[in-house]
Amino acid sequence: MIKYDRLWITIKKKNLSQYKLINEYGIDKAQLHRLRKNMVVKTIILNRLCQILECQIEDIMEYVPDDKDK
Repeated sequence: MIKYDRLWITIKKKNLSQYKLINEYGIDKAQLHRLRKNMVVKTIILNRLCQILECQIEDIMEYVPDDKDK
């Protein structure tokens, strides 16, 4: 499973808010909701978040094996 828990940590470290991501950077509310729920998101959103946060992809997501993947 891909998890986006690191995204929220990185956002906090960069002193950004979801409000700012939505209103100043144009990130869609629905995409942030999907990220919060570890759902499928478009790679263009991940790319844009890396640009905004000036970070690497591993700073916003990680792969965690499911029990069934073992």
